[in-house]
Formats: sequence, C-alpha cells, structure tokens
Amino acid sequence: MAIKSVSIRIEEEMLEKLSYVADYEGRSLNSHILVLIRQSIRAFEESNGVIEGGIRPDLNVKPARRSPAE
Repeated sequence: MAIKSVSIRIEEEMLEKLSYVADYEGRSLNSHILVLIRQSIRAFEESNGVIEGGIRPDLNVKPARRSPAE
C-alpha cells in the first residue's frame, strides 16, 4: 500500500483544538486525523455499502494510549 501526503488548510484555532484532542487521546496529530478519516469511511460504508478497494478502515487504527477517564 502506497502512503500519500495531503496538505489541508485549517483555521489555527481548529488545529490547536484538534491537537489538544489528539494529545489527550495519546496520539500524534497525524494519527488522530487518520483515525477520524477511518471512522468517517466506516460510517459511510455502514450507511451506503462498501466502497470498492483494498483498504479496510477497521484495520490499522492505533488505539488510544490513555483512557478518557484518566
């Protein structure tokens, strides 16, 4: 599987908040964004059927290093 890079424009406040959430979950910002993308794909496929392709969004999702209760 090839890994591609994507550049996005994001408001500074949104980036700061997303970084905070990622840190709270024990992930890097990049890993957290990948988790959110996979969740979005999974939700779409549950509602609309599987998108053809070899990537399975339920695989390769890093779990949080901390529990939210900590």
